[in-house]
Amino acid sequence: MDKKEEQRVIARINELYHLKEKRPLTAEEELERKQLHKKFIANFRAGFKQQVENLVIVDKNGRELTSEKAKRAQRRKGLRKD
Repeated sequence: MDKKEEQRVIARINELYHLKEKRPLTAEEELERKQLHKKFIANFRAGFKQQVENLVIVDKNGRELTSEKAKRAQRRKGLRKD
């Protein structure tokens, strides 16, 4: 999901939240809210996973401490040459 789509999803989730504060949501609105929330969470998790997989940890002596799991993911993506 690109930034524009993400902003649209967040805006609609907020609209439905404020609507819910005023009155109960219809079945269709509640279903839409759940679907948008699921979509937002999936996008968030994918972005967070990508950030973690691209993370390189180095101690104060310059020695790399990146986990082996992250290194494997980085190699698969062509980000590491070792």
